[in-house]
Amino acid sequence: MSLLSPDDRPREKLRRHGAGALGDNELLALVLGTGNGGGGVLDVAISVLKTCGGVHGLVRARQAELARVSGIGPARAAQIAAAVELGRRTLVRQPGLRTPIRVPRDAADLLMPVYGGRATELFGILLLDSKHRVLKTSVVSEGTLNRTIVEPRDVFREALFGSAAAVVLFHTHPSGDPAPSEDDDRLTRRLAAAGVLMGVQVVDHIVLGDVCYFSFKENGRL
Repeated sequence: MSLLSPDDRPREKLRRHGAGALGDNELLALVLGTGNGGGGVLDVAISVLKTCGGVHGLVRARQAELARVSGIGPARAAQIAAAVELGRRTLVRQPGLRTPIRVPRDAADLLMPVYGGRATELFGILLLDSKHRVLKTSVVSEGTLNRTIVEPRDVFREALFGSAAAVVLFHTHPSGDPAPSEDDDRLTRRLAAAGVLMGVQVVDHIVLGDVCYFSFKENGRL
């Protein structure tokens, strides 16, 4: 960093021009603070981004994977994970507000900042009141890189305890591709049928990728 002219140093650029003027490597360099004996902080930031496949890969990167990058280690890996989580939380709507779910995009916009791009598969539900306003979000199951086990009793236990009139199912695809599998189709049909018996409407099933989603309702499959 000391080899850069003062105006080109990330901290100075941010002060003069705002965070939007900085590149991904410069923003990450500010999170890291300093370099190591083998290189400057910008070099370390570039190595991290290469390892993760760019800034979007940071949301899926495990701390152990980050810690193996030269110049990172466990402490800096934790710094990066904390910065990513803070970024997610800034996109979450204010707690206490009952956000209405009118169309599938409403549910996707609510869920994507929090759950999109996860490294393991999660399955959860949005609990809705009778006007399809969000009561709460609940993660029912967390699985592996490509599989999670979900039972109807677990889904509808959450819905009944939460006094939900309806639910939006959701799960993540760590691959980044939200296209549903045959298992996803079968599970959706099974849960929709269970919802009829339980008196809880299954409004939609949203599959979350990295930056895109698949809605069973939008695609006429629910």
